[in-house]
Amino acid sequence: MNILGYAQKLGKALMLPIATLPVAALLLRLGQGDLLDIPFMAQAGGAIFGQLPLLFGLGIAIGLAKDGSGAAGLAGAVAYFVLDATAKTINADVNMSFFGGIIAGIIAGHSYNRFHATRLPEWLAFFAGKRLVPIMSGIFALVAGAVAGVVWPSIQSGLDAFAHAVSNSGAIGQFVYGTLNRGLIPVGLHHVLNSYFWFGMGTCQVINVEAIAVLNGATQLCVDPTLAKTLVAGQAHTFEFANSVNPEITTVVKEVTETVKSGDLHRFFGGDKGAGVFMNGFFPVMMFGLPGAALAMYLAAPANKRAQVGGALFSVAFCSFLTGITEPLEFMFVFLAPALYAMHAVFTGLSLVVANMFGTLHGFGFSAGLIDFVLNWGLATKPLTLLLIGLAFGALYFFTFSFAIRAFNLKSPGREDDDEAAGDANAESGDLARQYLKALGGHGNLTTIDACITRLRLTLKDRSVANEAVLKKLGAKGVVKLGENNLQVILGPLAEIIAGEMKNIPASDDLSDVNLPK
Repeated sequence: MNILGYAQKLGKALMLPIATLPVAALLLRLGQGDLLDIPFMAQAGGAIFGQLPLLFGLGIAIGLAKDGSGAAGLAGAVAYFVLDATAKTINADVNMSFFGGIIAGIIAGHSYNRFHATRLPEWLAFFAGKRLVPIMSGIFALVAGAVAGVVWPSIQSGLDAFAHAVSNSGAIGQFVYGTLNRGLIPVGLHHVLNSYFWFGMGTCQVINVEAIAVLNGATQLCVDPTLAKTLVAGQAHTFEFANSVNPEITTVVKEVTETVKSGDLHRFFGGDKGAGVFMNGFFPVMMFGLPGAALAMYLAAPANKRAQVGGALFSVAFCSFLTGITEPLEFMFVFLAPALYAMHAVFTGLSLVVANMFGTLHGFGFSAGLIDFVLNWGLATKPLTLLLIGLAFGALYFFTFSFAIRAFNLKSPGREDDDEAAGDANAESGDLARQYLKALGGHGNLTTIDACITRLRLTLKDRSVANEAVLKKLGAKGVVKLGENNLQVILGPLAEIIAGEMKNIPASDDLSDVNLPK
């Protein structure tokens, strides 16, 4: 099995359930007492977060299915229910959290690919084809659940030990995570890494308390599950939170719920005043650092090319600042100047260290842009300090990128070789989808065509047929090879559109009339 190729396919599948988080965070946050104070809105957002493992099962199954069929999603739900119930019946302490959803999604996705076209004897024909997929998924999930009921406590102990080690490593763990988060983006594996830190690492248990001023009228806290077991309803208790503006909060416990939140993101929105350690440091980079880098690259471009590259650079920089979507900007220089991207990855790790060193905590439902920064201001710890850190990182990126580009004569937008620049111009005309398809060897050479936000994700029968030079002349910002047959073509925001158009080109279509740049 091509491990890297499969991992990047799984990372792409994870994007579908993760895409539900912005609306969940928006509803949950706007419904809070310090904003619109609409309880049903807050509960609606919380319900999405509460069912995230199920959404992972649905989304990953659809993402792994060869044609994205809804039948795979149904099978993902069946697999998750069977897996979770089986494991908990064997061992009531088992809590697979989002891992259960991932396992269920993988089972269902592969079951769909294997059984969706299966024929059965006529007397069983009703259960053939796609109707067979949920049945087989349930059977496989039953076996997986039985195994999980026995072995998952040991796995969970190992994961907890890892989480404990990372948390206790302080600045080292924060730096390594931040650096890897950016370093894995070119191969599309950062979503796999993020999933554990944001949705699985660390737990807290929700308790209802009397509304107090320091919580902005909130009536919930999320505390260590071991501590929660010792609390008694009706009694006052002093809670301690690391890195919080109010490290000690004394309030009356009204109810100890059974709701457990896992991961830095869940705990942040659940009321854990110590969560946000693995999210806060991204705000300085995405809101200020990368825009600073874009400005440096714009000024480093030859004067006669600034108008040509300026529009693209400033649009993707604003996208990073406003929404936290960074890939369109990152892929403008990751393959042109890998050294600059290595600096960017290291600076991201450094940003997490600095943000936590100053005691800031912040979180996001989608990404670390201005929208999430403002929306979750009331939940954050020292947000003004985080803004100042962001300004400092904006200056750091600008001056270091400016120096490195000029001192080492690095390529950046506008400073490419003449043939590369000409290729970008050629890519503006013609039917791009048909051109890309021909450059890749046509439908006969493509096993699968898929895409995420910024890249085509392809499986080829013969990767040597793909003409990398022509792909770049058509406008591709880079090509990533994974294993023997997997190829990623970095296009930017056009990727999903081009992938869809390529799929719609008939296999019988003659591409001989398609002109490719030379």
